[in-house]
Amino acid sequence: MREFIVEADGGSRGNPGPAGYGSVVLDAATGRTLAEAAQYIGTATNNVAEYRGLVAGLRAAHALDPSARVHVRMDSKLVVEQMSGRWKIKHPDMKPLAREAAGVFPASQVTYEWIPRAQNKHADRLANEAMDAGRRGEQWSPSASTAELDAAAAKARVLVPEPTGPPGDATLGAARVRAALSGDREAPAPAGVTERDAVVEPDAVADGTCAPGAAGRLSAPSGVSAPSGVSTTAGFSAPASRTAAASASRSASAAGSTASAVPHGASDVSVSSASAVPHGAADAPVPSASAVRQPVPASPDPADSRTPDSRTPSPDAAGGGAVKAGADVRAARAVASPGWAPADLGAPATFVLLRHGETPLTPQKRFSGSGGSDPSLSDVGREQAERVAAALARRGTIEHIVASPLARTRETAASVATRLGLDVTVDDGLRETDFGAWEGLTFGEVRERHPEDLNAWLADPEAEPTGGGESFAATATRIAATRDRLVAAHAGRTVLLVTHVTPIKTFVRLALGAPPESLFRMELSAASLSAVAYYADGNASVRLLNDTSHLRP
Repeated sequence: MREFIVEADGGSRGNPGPAGYGSVVLDAATGRTLAEAAQYIGTATNNVAEYRGLVAGLRAAHALDPSARVHVRMDSKLVVEQMSGRWKIKHPDMKPLAREAAGVFPASQVTYEWIPRAQNKHADRLANEAMDAGRRGEQWSPSASTAELDAAAAKARVLVPEPTGPPGDATLGAARVRAALSGDREAPAPAGVTERDAVVEPDAVADGTCAPGAAGRLSAPSGVSAPSGVSTTAGFSAPASRTAAASASRSASAAGSTASAVPHGASDVSVSSASAVPHGAADAPVPSASAVRQPVPASPDPADSRTPDSRTPSPDAAGGGAVKAGADVRAARAVASPGWAPADLGAPATFVLLRHGETPLTPQKRFSGSGGSDPSLSDVGREQAERVAAALARRGTIEHIVASPLARTRETAASVATRLGLDVTVDDGLRETDFGAWEGLTFGEVRERHPEDLNAWLADPEAEPTGGGESFAATATRIAATRDRLVAAHAGRTVLLVTHVTPIKTFVRLALGAPPESLFRMELSAASLSAVAYYADGNASVRLLNDTSHLRP
């Protein structure tokens, strides 16, 4: 008796919205594709499209051999469980489709298996081809399909299981996003990542912006929670000692040509294998910005062939000229004076970056930007604000407080201001990203309702959320302008900026001169502290990231 594998999928861009399905019949012994089916079906839900894909796949298998055994594999848990008889079918639109599917073959000849989306790429691509054709006013054509080739290319790479919990904080990974930015849409995802997972974190998802983490909260993958060498205690302290500078200098020399990144002013930071020479370390001469370069790989990366400037935000008048990503601009400004900079540039402007406390949306991991309901702190959030206020009072270094205009940040800032006896200045530039129609939704809900927009947003910093929200590139332009204005206003002072996940990550990204995908490599907990120092020569030092020690009992 012949054995077939049927893989089927369906999708709806809107749920309900323009929908289509795809299915493929494979020879179970050889894996060879025997038949493909796809169709645009007009307005429907995801589940209806998935059932339609199942019916089409079973019919295609039946046309090949009615006596064959068929093993159905789908990434729809609902369809698999219902067709296996373990879940009841309640929805009136799906009952007739389920009966139709059950009637194609005798029940004894068909088995069902749930598989991760990453293993259902062939049918998924067919469904998307059908929806794309429908958008053009056409029907899917087998002659124009590249689904089998695309699926084969994907299988040639490492297939990884879909996470069983919420998406991690670096789900797409630097390699995948960098490749997407330069046009290679099929770059491999890192281990544990599938193409439909996202990088988001709760200031957006749960004013937890967009990066739901494992085990009920947003988090970075193992080993990525903080950059190597970043202190997680009192990171806005005095510069490193001469001994530390000498040690860093020796490490930099030993690293040779592969270690060329030199964080300016870094007392608490080292850069992976590229050891850093802290700028401002006592009496130690330090290379000027002309010596700062991005590490150069041994061989060119075809997925990253464009220059850094081709991916930086556009000019912003409020920022006083072209606003570019972090160290790219700062290094350019200082290249005119090569050589060794003096060790003492004076006290830097230090921004202590405080993410507000929890809101009712935070534990639910819902998008909560500047365009939503503007929630206040929860009881847990108010307790967190009091704890961070007490910690900052003990340190005694804050000279001024600037807050985002949103309720949760103003309330957190007020708790600190009361304890420190300071006033609060509100600055609109520190607001959270506007997430458009995604405000108030979980990441999973956005993935179901707006999958195409979500995928574009994850792959391109210029992409906006559904409904005209704010792109990451627009946020970066706004934060860069805000940074320059506040640095000029508070030179030599330590200022507390009470803001949100995306702005804080952007301050850190720009300080490091890191690419946009680095936003997905940082964890920021509610009421956490980070710190960046800005020196007189235009360079910056990340002093602290995601300190939550003050929240512990």
